[in-house]
Amino acid sequence: MKAADLRLSSLLHYHPDGGILRFGGERAVILDVPALGLLRLELIETLGAAAARGVLTRFGFAHGWRAADSMEHAYPWDDPSEWRRAGGRLHTLQGLVLVEGVPGQGQAGRAFAEALWHDSYEAEQHLVQLGQSDAPVCWSLTGFASGYLSRSNDAEVYCVETQCVARGDAVCRFEGRRRSEWGPEIEPHLAFYERDCLEQTLKTTRDALRKLERELRSKRRRLDAEEQGDLGPGGLVARSPQLCAVLDLAQRAARVDTTILITGESGVGKERVARVVHESSARASGPFLAVNCGAISETLIESELFGHAKGAFTGASQGRVGLFEAAHGGTLLLDEVGELPLATQVKLLRVLQEREVRRVGENVARPIDVRVVAATNRDLALEVRERRFREDLLYRLKVVELRIPPLRERPVDVLPLARHLVRAVAERLGCPPKDLSAAAADALVGYPWPGNVRELQNALERAVVVAAGARIEVGDLPPELRGAAPAPSPAPPSASPERPQALEDVVRAHVLRTLAANQGNRAQTAADLGIGAATLYRRLKRYRADGAL
Repeated sequence: MKAADLRLSSLLHYHPDGGILRFGGERAVILDVPALGLLRLELIETLGAAAARGVLTRFGFAHGWRAADSMEHAYPWDDPSEWRRAGGRLHTLQGLVLVEGVPGQGQAGRAFAEALWHDSYEAEQHLVQLGQSDAPVCWSLTGFASGYLSRSNDAEVYCVETQCVARGDAVCRFEGRRRSEWGPEIEPHLAFYERDCLEQTLKTTRDALRKLERELRSKRRRLDAEEQGDLGPGGLVARSPQLCAVLDLAQRAARVDTTILITGESGVGKERVARVVHESSARASGPFLAVNCGAISETLIESELFGHAKGAFTGASQGRVGLFEAAHGGTLLLDEVGELPLATQVKLLRVLQEREVRRVGENVARPIDVRVVAATNRDLALEVRERRFREDLLYRLKVVELRIPPLRERPVDVLPLARHLVRAVAERLGCPPKDLSAAAADALVGYPWPGNVRELQNALERAVVVAAGARIEVGDLPPELRGAAPAPSPAPPSASPERPQALEDVVRAHVLRTLAANQGNRAQTAADLGIGAATLYRRLKRYRADGAL
């Protein structure tokens, strides 16, 4: 008998009225796939992803080993190699996955065993329950293949999933090799086959929690030392009334499942505000996926958004889940939505109206549960007049509009944001903490920031890297910013042109500029200057008496 000759009718035995089922001579039960998906979700939420992977991998390994043990003497095999190949056929007949062999496997330079997995129930349920993963997730299927091959070949054979639909690949794929043939590449995977995997995972988790607690305590101390009121929702620095109003509206709009359009110049932080919407909504526990509509070619954008069926176009060897389905239960950010082709705009409008999506090459509509947030730096009203954007789609996206003002319109945010970014950049790069000199602070406030927050972050990262001491000076800033520093205040009329400006005059000019930048807010001015409110009050009183205020 050959492995290809195995049929479900010969393996599955049951009574029409119910009772005990037998598959391949062993008692079997029927479980629906959503129940297995809920079990996976429960394991991951209770034990963590690593421990859950260990449990499911070892379960699959035991399943594969027992299946091989049963198959060895169940049929008069034409050749022992047929029995060894029967594992993939069993997987297919059990409905777990459709196995497709890879030509040339076992040849020199190739893996001991290779196969493609189509319609993996594990990848499907991981996407449904947890969203898109950043790593392969067919853990029990991989364990089954390892167990079956180890038992049937009387050797340690380990399989590794190299591609996975749940990660965004077009198809799931695994490779199996003997332990001696893998080399160091297999080491990270072995722990999931060992019995003490759970204990090791718990120890790793405990160590990670202790490290996280230390980091949180350190950040708490830094936050306690920072000025109050700088950080708004989502960790955004917001002092200006304009940005505070935007964040307040974002939080209120997040409470209801409506479409939101975020507008603003490039670099103002549209994705950060979109995350505020997600984290303030009832969908915060779901996935947050973002796609730059202008970075994907016109021929692929529909497949990326809506998914595609197997054979829908050249190269589509397997069906793929689109971002609308992958973001199930969460939020999908369509960044640079103004770049979408008109043909795609029509389909997007239908998806938003009908709350269902059709994969490319399919006629079946699939319901979706996702909140859509769109963002653009274009004037969509102008795009509508120029017939480059659909008016009905604009109205559908613009249920609530959040316009993020550019940095030049909220200069009061520049200094607190700059200090926050300097701390964050120094921590990320492992540099000692640095402060801004008065002249550097003046240069930052006086610059128009055409690139907005992104340009500010890049400028400060450069300054942190090149600054020689504990203070960032004007010379450490990019060349275009050095000319933004205000010129020194002119000397008093009584002073001669050759006389240097007095230190008190420089201090007074800086205090008054900072007060003006803060729109007369003395508490914020004192905090920016690093002095007490009483000290600032005395200085302003003296300046008023001198006629400088």
